[in-house]
Amino acid sequence: MHPVDADLPRAGLLRRLAAILYDSLLAGAVLFLAAALVLPLTGGEAVAAGNPLFTAYLFLVLFLFFAWFWIHGGQTLGMRAWRLRVQTRDGRPISWGQAMLRYLMAWVSLLAAGAGYLWLLLDRERGTWHDRFSETVIVVLPKKRR
Repeated sequence: MHPVDADLPRAGLLRRLAAILYDSLLAGAVLFLAAALVLPLTGGEAVAAGNPLFTAYLFLVLFLFFAWFWIHGGQTLGMRAWRLRVQTRDGRPISWGQAMLRYLMAWVSLLAAGAGYLWLLLDRERGTWHDRFSETVIVVLPKKRR
């Protein structure tokens, strides 16, 4: 990354929500596959609803899905489609620790009736709770010239 990457514009709510919608479809497919991988261990039977071990497993799978993309290029597929990238405030790639903080706080942001996401409408730097907590930003990448 170049130092100029720290000066890219911050992403707004609608663009972020569009990327989240796109990524939720992919994440659903990943969770479906992760659940299917457990079936041989259960004799082909469904896992009981609310099983804490299975829930933790799916939570970890989802973390690994998002964190891998965030750390390797700063973009999930939904973020790529909407020209978004997660990075540190000075334009560098985020760390595994930042990815973990971002992931956990994104859940808090969502479970608080979305207040953590809506916070960016009030924040002068367009940061959500999980941006602030993990010391990361979501920037809008310029269109590629052809």
